[in-house]
Amino acid sequence: MELENKRIIRVLVLLCFLFLSIVVYLTYFELFQKDKVLTSSYNKRQWGQEDATLRGSILDRNGVVLAYSTDNEKKNKRVYPFGSLYSQLIGYNSSIYGKSLLEAQYNNELLNVREFAPILDLQQKLAGEQAIGNNLYLTLDHKLQMKAKKLIGNRNGAIVVMGPRTGEILAMVSKPDFNPSSEKLEQQWQDLIESKEHPFVPRATQGLYVPGSTFKVLIAAAAVESGMSDRTFNDEGSIVIEGKTINNFGNHAYGTVDLKSALAVSSNVAFAQLGVDIGDYKLKDIMARAGMNKDIAFDVPVSTSRFPYKDMSKLDLAAVGMGQGKLQVTPLHMAMIASGIANNGVIMKPYMVDRVVSATGNTLMTAKPSVFSKVMTTETAAAVKDMMQYVVEKGTGKSASVRGIEIAGKTGTAENELSMKLKNKEHAWFICFAPADDPQVAIAVVLEYSGSTGGKAAAPIARELIRQVLR
Repeated sequence: MELENKRIIRVLVLLCFLFLSIVVYLTYFELFQKDKVLTSSYNKRQWGQEDATLRGSILDRNGVVLAYSTDNEKKNKRVYPFGSLYSQLIGYNSSIYGKSLLEAQYNNELLNVREFAPILDLQQKLAGEQAIGNNLYLTLDHKLQMKAKKLIGNRNGAIVVMGPRTGEILAMVSKPDFNPSSEKLEQQWQDLIESKEHPFVPRATQGLYVPGSTFKVLIAAAAVESGMSDRTFNDEGSIVIEGKTINNFGNHAYGTVDLKSALAVSSNVAFAQLGVDIGDYKLKDIMARAGMNKDIAFDVPVSTSRFPYKDMSKLDLAAVGMGQGKLQVTPLHMAMIASGIANNGVIMKPYMVDRVVSATGNTLMTAKPSVFSKVMTTETAAAVKDMMQYVVEKGTGKSASVRGIEIAGKTGTAENELSMKLKNKEHAWFICFAPADDPQVAIAVVLEYSGSTGGKAAAPIARELIRQVLR
């Protein structure tokens, strides 16, 4: 009898433990996992809501429709009238493969999913009405987006055009891209996911690149903050740091140069020395202010730019001074850094969704510009801005110049994993803003493995975009 009672007690303890485990799990799920599961693009239950709702449209800043849905035989179809043009921003909406980018991030808004939605939707169904989703109005300019895609052509890379005072994205192109229609995705899915070019990775927001000499604008800012504005350098074409020979691009020797001229000709010799002399503490400080290793909140996922240094050797400091080494940045982040210099040292948080509007025309949400970080003082920003103007006037950025418009910019030709083994595989970069005295637009351009320099390949693209924005 006693043995049997012990067994009963053990069974009761086990049942109590299992019951408590279920309670704990359900509580955890309700508090931390519910929203993630409900909004997952792979949650098939969403498609019941999808079929019952005419998904809202996505429009540019001028009302051009970039994505919309049609009700065809009680089965909604998502239409992308411009094919691949917005595939790396809007993404896709597929009953087979789920959703991505804006279609995923703003799924609830596009379907008008809200509190008490099941009750209201039931009322609509009983009344024989179809639910209608909300519309997204973006900050993008369709004409500028088409121009950017035409300029990048068949080259892989990215273009980001933004308003430096607000953070609004005016155009954003990533290549390679893909056709997001359901029919094309079904036909090409296997080829797309197996492609070595990774077309589902939006280069502008998730591509990580060595920034090369474009990063020298931050080093120049740190030099100004460190009292090195009047410093001069003897550039003989190369310098040895900790036994490593560092050369200028093309092995050019520039002689005696000051900080402004060193940025204009993009002297690796000068900026390697600056990196070492500025030192570990001050470099890390400006990297933090610029947003390195910091998440960037945006309307679609963004990779975190990397500054993976703890204890820095002189060679590490020199490499960072040139924009090389272990640094990795997204094109969006470099456009933000250019914007920060343009905006008197204040980097604005980027945004692409301007407002959410109901089917009846009521504005449900409006984006408000907000500060991302204060990267430098107004005085330092003015000094760097002056140097960047000189880059376009007299230096490596001449091909970005536009008659009658003062442009501040910086070229970059970045070594990467391929350029270490093969010739002419560097990434070509250019960042800029214009007009320099009253900035209306900031731009970042990167061309992968371009076989050319930032001044020759990337700067002319920025020039044409500036013309389009400011004409």
